[in-house]
Order: sequence, then C-alpha cells, then structure tokens
Amino acid sequence: MEADAATAGEPAGDAAATALRARLAGLAPEGGTGVIFSFDATDTTLTWLPGLDAVLGLPGAPGEDLCEQLLALLRPLTANLRAVLPARDFELEQSLETATGQPRRIRLRARTVGERSRTTGLLGVVYAVPDEQPGKSELAELADRYRVLVELSPDAICVHEGGFVSYVNRAALDLLGAGSAAEVVGRPFTDFLTDGSAERLAGGVRALTEPGAGTGTVEAVLKRVDGSKLAVETITVRTSGENTPSFQVVIRDVTGRRAVADALRTQAALVTHVSDAIIATTGAGIVTSWNPAAAAVYGWSATEAVGRPAAELVGAELDPEAVLRAGGVVEQAHRNRTGTALSVRVSAAEMYDGYVLVCADETARRRAEQRYRTVVGALDEGVMVMGPTGRLESANPAAGRILGLTPADLIGVPSTMLALFDEAGAQIPDEELPSVRTRRTGLTQNGRIARWRRPDGRDVWISVTSRLLDPEDAAGATAVVSFTDITERRSISARLAHDATHDPLTRLANRTLVLDRLDRRTHCQASTVLFLDLDKFKLINDSLGHSVGDQVLRIVGERLRHAAGAEDVVGRLGGDEFVVVTQAATEDGEVRALAGHVRAVLAEPIVVHGRQLHLDASIGVVLVGPDDQRSAEDLLRDADVAMYQAKALGGGRFELFDVTLRERMQRRLRLEQDLREAVHNGQLWPAYQPVVDLRTGEMVAVEALLRWTHPKHGEISPVEFIPLAEESELINVIGKFVLRSAARELARLRAERGLDLNLKVNLSVRQLDDPGLVPAVRDVLATTGLPPGSLCLEITESALMRDEAAAAAVLASLRELGVLLAIDDFGTGYSSLAQLRRLTLDTLKIDRSFITGIAESRDAAAIVTSIIAMAHAVDLTVVAEGVETAEELALLRELDCDQAQGYHLGRPAAAADLFR
Repeated sequence: MEADAATAGEPAGDAAATALRARLAGLAPEGGTGVIFSFDATDTTLTWLPGLDAVLGLPGAPGEDLCEQLLALLRPLTANLRAVLPARDFELEQSLETATGQPRRIRLRARTVGERSRTTGLLGVVYAVPDEQPGKSELAELADRYRVLVELSPDAICVHEGGFVSYVNRAALDLLGAGSAAEVVGRPFTDFLTDGSAERLAGGVRALTEPGAGTGTVEAVLKRVDGSKLAVETITVRTSGENTPSFQVVIRDVTGRRAVADALRTQAALVTHVSDAIIATTGAGIVTSWNPAAAAVYGWSATEAVGRPAAELVGAELDPEAVLRAGGVVEQAHRNRTGTALSVRVSAAEMYDGYVLVCADETARRRAEQRYRTVVGALDEGVMVMGPTGRLESANPAAGRILGLTPADLIGVPSTMLALFDEAGAQIPDEELPSVRTRRTGLTQNGRIARWRRPDGRDVWISVTSRLLDPEDAAGATAVVSFTDITERRSISARLAHDATHDPLTRLANRTLVLDRLDRRTHCQASTVLFLDLDKFKLINDSLGHSVGDQVLRIVGERLRHAAGAEDVVGRLGGDEFVVVTQAATEDGEVRALAGHVRAVLAEPIVVHGRQLHLDASIGVVLVGPDDQRSAEDLLRDADVAMYQAKALGGGRFELFDVTLRERMQRRLRLEQDLREAVHNGQLWPAYQPVVDLRTGEMVAVEALLRWTHPKHGEISPVEFIPLAEESELINVIGKFVLRSAARELARLRAERGLDLNLKVNLSVRQLDDPGLVPAVRDVLATTGLPPGSLCLEITESALMRDEAAAAAVLASLRELGVLLAIDDFGTGYSSLAQLRRLTLDTLKIDRSFITGIAESRDAAAIVTSIIAMAHAVDLTVVAEGVETAEELALLRELDCDQAQGYHLGRPAAAADLFR
C-alpha cells in the first residue's frame, strides 16, 4: 500500500520507547538527540516518540502535520519497502523548511524489520543535523538520495568495470543468492550468466560507445551463487568513458511475472471461453463484469449488462450473501431476455469490493437427463447399474425383457446371483463376472460372450460390456453393465460358418472342409480317401434337367452319409464328385469291402419325380500310411487320378492309386507335349459364349473359351488340358495366344459389323505371376485396335486370394492400361467386401455352383442375393454363370442381377457360328 496513505498514530509510551531503543542499537546518532519512529507497512501506521516536533522545527504542530512531514521524509525508504529483506540498515539526509521558514537538514537512520524473508516495516531514528556540522551540497544530497534509492530498488543493480563486478545493491545480492558483497564483487560479470546470455549481453554492450548510452531490454538467464538459474530481463547503461569503461546493469527477475502473466492469461481465457456465465457485482448487486457466456445464456450483451442490477438481468432475485449462507451453491430458476425459463446452479464468492457469481445453465443437462432416461428406457440393449455393495440398483425394460425378468425382480439382487455360463458351458466364477471384475480392477470389460438361462428355460446368448459409472472414481464403486441379445446373430453366424464349409446342395462338407480335415489328420494314424464320381450323371442332367440332377445329388449325399462311419468325413467337391475320408478302413481287405459297400448303397434305385433311376460310381482310392507326407491337395489329386483310371476302365468300379497308374501319368505328359505343339500348329482356337444384359436381353459381351482340336484325339476338353497347362509355364503362352487371337477377331467383327461388344478373357493363377503379362496386354491393345474399355480380364477368386498383395499390384498395372477387371467363380474362395474395394474391380461373376438350382433353393437364392447386394455396394457389375433354365433367369432378374451367361442363353461357339 502506498506510504502516503498512512495514518498517524499516538506517540509511543515509556515501555514501548525502551523496547524500541533496544532494537535500534547502533542507529542513534553519536552525541546527538534523535526521535525513534516506527512504520508498519501492513496497516501503514506511523508512530514516534515525543520530541518529533522539535526535531522537525515544527513546535506544537498537530500529529497529522508531523505524520505527513515525516512520511514525506521517509518516502524514498518506504516506496519499495516490501522488496527489501529484513535487518537491512539505511541512512538518508534530507532538507525541510521549519515553521519560521528557515531550512533545516534532517538525517534518518532506519532498519527493516519483519519475519524471515518478509519485511513488515521500519524502525529508525530521525534527528536534526547540528548547525556546526557542515551541510551537503545539492549534488551530494542528490547522490545520497540516489544511493538510497539504488540500495532500496526492488530491481537488482550491478556495476562492472573492465568486465569485473565493482558494485551490487542489496536486491542484486538477494537475486544472486549471495550472503555478502564479498561473494560477488571482484568476480567476472560473466560468471553469473549462462554462455548464451553472456554472448547476447556482450553484443549489446559493444554498441554502447558513449556514457549514458543504454541497451534496450535484453532477456538473459542468470546463474546464482548456488548454481541455480533464473530468467531475467536486463538493461545496461554505460557510465564512464573510454579508458576504463563502466557499465551499470539493471536486472529484473521475471520468473514470477511470467508466471503471473501466464496465470492471468489463463484466467482471462477461462473467463472468456468458459461455458458458465461469470458475473461480477458490487455489494449492491450492480454488474461490473459480464463474460461472453453470460451474454449467451441470458441474451444481454456486456455493454447492456454492465451498470445494471444483476437481478433485473437474470429475471430472479440474486442475493450473493444468501447463497454464501446456503453453502455457496444453490439451484435457482432464472429467465433470459426473452422470458425463457432456465435451470441454473449459482455459485457465489466474495471479493474485496463485491461478489463473483458463477451461473451454470443446467437447462440442457436436465433436459438431456430426462431424454437419457427416456432413451435408456427405449433401448433394445439391456442396461443395469451395479452399486457399491454389488447389488443391482437399476435396470431398464430391455434388461428384464432379455433376461426374462421384470426390472422390479432385478432391483436389489446381488450381481453374483445372476449366473452366467461361458461358451464351453462352464459357469463363470463370481469373481470373473464382468461387473465384479470392473469394480475390482476399474477396467472396462468389452464384449464378453456369455449364456443366460431364463426362468422359462430358454437359453439366451448375450454380449456383455461393463464399465465404471464414473471413470474418475478410483474406488470403482459403481459399474454400468450393458448387454445385447446375440442369440439370433450367433445362430446366423454359426449357420454362415457352416455354409462356408458345406455344400449348399447336399449339406455335406465342401472341398474346403475336406482339405482342412485332411490337413489336420493325425499323421501317426493311417487313413483312406475315396474319391467318387457318378457314372453318366451328365446324361441325367441333360435329359431330365438340373432339378432332377440336384435331387439325385442330394439323395447320393444322404446315402453316403449313412454308409460312412460317424467319425468319417463325407464331402461333395462339386458337380457329381464326392469324397469319403475314413480311418476305420485302412487295410486292403477293409478298403475293398468299404468301396463295394458304397457302390452297393449307391446302386439302389432312386425314384425322382416318378422316375426310377439307377446309379453307379467310379471310385478312386488312396491309402494314406502313418508317415505319408502328401498334402491334402496331393491326396485328393491322387484319388482323382485313381478315379479317372476307374472311369477309363469302364466305370462302375474302384481303383487303388499305385504304381500301375504311372502309365496314366506318362499319358498326361505326352498330352502336355502335344499341347505345346498345338499352340504353334493352329490346333487351339477361341470359342465365344454370349453374356446377356438381364435388363435389355441384349448380348453385351462374349467370353473367349479356349478349345483344342487334337489331330489324333479330336476335341480335348478344357477340363483335361487346362490343368496340364496350369501345372507348367505353358499356361502363359496359351493365355497370350487366346488373348491375342480373340482380341484380333472381335476387333475385326466390331469394325465390320458395327458390334458394340466387350471381350471377356480368363487369366489363370500362373499368368498373374508372369512379369510379361502387362506388356503382353499393352501390345495386344496396340496391335489389334481393340479399345481398352472393351476388354475385360477375368481372374478367379482363388487366384486373387492366393497372394492378395501381388495380385493387387498386377491388377493396378492392368487398370492403368484402361482394361476392365472381373473376379470369376466368386463364392468359392474367401474374399471379402474390403478386399473387393481394395482390388478396384469392375465385375463380379457368381460361381455356377450358386446358380445351379437357385430357383428351387431358398438358401442358394439368399446367398446370391447377399452377393449381389455386396457387389452393388462397391459399384460392381454382377454376372451370373451357369444359367441353365428360364426359371433361374427370371429369378436372377428379380434379384437385380446385371448380366448372365449359360447354356440357357447360348453355348460356346466359334465366331463364325455365333455371329452368323
């Protein structure tokens, strides 16, 4: 507080005088008479012993005048008193005019007093300088006052000459943490600066060439005597000439100021940006401050609000004292400028000149709480709250509906009474229940799958999540448990998992599951693989239709399931090919008996649609020893070879795979050599199968299918020679041949006949690995004249999934050429929606196995519907393969399939026949 705001006190009594004299030892003038005084900086009280009026030359003057005069004399000492440490002595000589108008010199000796490092006042002696003592000149008085001011300055002041410290004031000693000037004076000034700060200050000092020249404010880091560091601001002034330059440095500790500034900025930002209305008022309730949130809540701008009664602005009585009496926080109903009712929580705090009110608008929160209760009550998800005692405190209607209990039955029930079972069927221990674990560990339990037995006996599968109601509650007293009924989803998931590994027509294991079981066979135990192919089944399909054929396949699957043992694997690999894997028959006699039994079971007459049919099968058998290292694919391949041998021998029999089949392998080798020659001898040629737009019925594309006319064997089925080509690099040569031949032929037909048709060409797995594929496609487009957008390259799903990253790179390069890309045989692999998006395809071809019998199979129709929806979701054109009947075609139109191909729409034919 300013010293000139002090008030005069009564002159001190005798006891006080004695105490003061003891504390002022060493300050009394030698041989002179002085008056002891005391100045209390806390309440700005000034007291003195009798005789002050005589010392000041103001005999009989009132106390107020004496106080005012003494304060004026002491002002150089009291101006920065709080910045000086206790027990520091000062001497000051000043002039004043006595009551008679004569000048008088007054000398003051004072000592700072206080507790620890906090100065609370001054004790001192004031006396008149005897007339016989020579007075000081004005310059000397000025110097004297300057010295006192420097000593009392709250800023540290240091003088260095020639780079060495020659003087430090008391504030500098405090700032440096020195006990005396001896610890500092005589040392290089740079000892008290960090290297970077010394360089920065030296640069400024070099620019000071004349006495009186000074630097601006320079920031620096000061090194104290104990090695600690402070952030400071410095101003350097040159005080002497050229011979021995002297510099005075004013050093100010800005650590606290920066902290205060940061705090003030933070507080200002909080007040400005806080969402609560902050209102400052006088004691009479007049607004002195109104933050933006207050303007937003109540609709009055700060300009309108300041100076008006707060109660008028908030639309309610606002008594800060009443709020304080109520504990500092109350709930009130306010109204904004438009009269809208507000629910407000008011907090009050007293200031030195009024009050600060924090008005939190809880209207939205309370409305939200009501809505939250409504929403929780309407949720299909069960929500329960487990309290600190482990008992259920609340439950929404969905919780009761899922658990088969009413919420009233649940309230108060211990969580351990709600028995849950894991997926293995074991009861989850009490300490492992989600709510118990959450309250014990504080950790959220997400998606725990459990089974609950309802009172009605029905089992419900639920996905349980448990979390703390208040994450800040370290004790974890209350947990919120939410759960959803996943019974149906789990059933669908199980059904989809079953569908993914089972043939949709016969419900037997599909190729994927058969291979998986073979891969996971126990190698220390022998087993047997039977590969069955129905003889002349194609005749049934062609003569009686695929619906009859499908029914026959279902019956065959059922008979095989009953003929095999309970632990055997029975599967359908596709078409009329079946497989049985058993470990019950491994000896030669046992295997022969099993094969004969299977044939006998299949040979029993089958009646379908009033027709009696007789079947037989060709069976290939592979005996798998305990140490057999063949893979699952190898075993099926070998069983397939043995089956073809049985067919070659007339069918209706079984053959064991052994060394006698090497001749067949040799024939395959010869056929492969003939295929190499066929590429160069014109034996290979492309046939074209129409692809029809299901919306317009027009042919929009043709698929090029390779055909081989062997000079000796005639027409060789692609089923026979394509696998041969796939097993060697020959497929790359053949693939490029087909691509070039078909592109050239279709480009010519497009030009001659004005056809607007796309060409679809299959790419094999081996072609995707061929580094020459992309250059070959680029060359074909350049030399044949076929537009890139008219060429669609089809890749099987299994090829894409074999090495997705490599396939994606190849497809990206092909995409850059402008050609279209399609995924073929979709549904036979493991591709997903995410993979289809990453591969940037244009067309998806549904495998014929999903189309066959779709008109009679709800499951097949559901799967195809899902595939079409998934493909359309990523903007793929959907083509259905293997359309054999008008019913299938009509159903595909209803399912919004885009295009189709199959025998019902047109068989593969040479270009001359197709475009006749």
